[in-house]
Amino acid sequence: MNKYESVIIINPTIEEEAIKNLITKYTDLINTNGKVESVDERGSQKLAYPIQKKEEGYYVVIEFEAKPDSIAELERNYRIEDNIMKFIVVRKDK
Repeated sequence: MNKYESVIIINPTIEEEAIKNLITKYTDLINTNGKVESVDERGSQKLAYPIQKKEEGYYVVIEFEAKPDSIAELERNYRIEDNIMKFIVVRKDK
């Protein structure tokens, strides 16, 4: 299994409970094929440029271990979620 880091920017206009549910949903998805090491909620921050006509986003950084073939499924789920404005998954060096 490889180590990865995923940064997601969530729509800040949704309720705080919905944000928590979204984070739980994706950590559970990662845990089915890997292991979440840490979840760092950075909170609302100003964006460098507007995304979907919004000036702010709720940043979450997830560090985890997973098999390489499970990353495609994770990214597919990120894409179909309406409240995720942007995301990136990066493999970390050993």
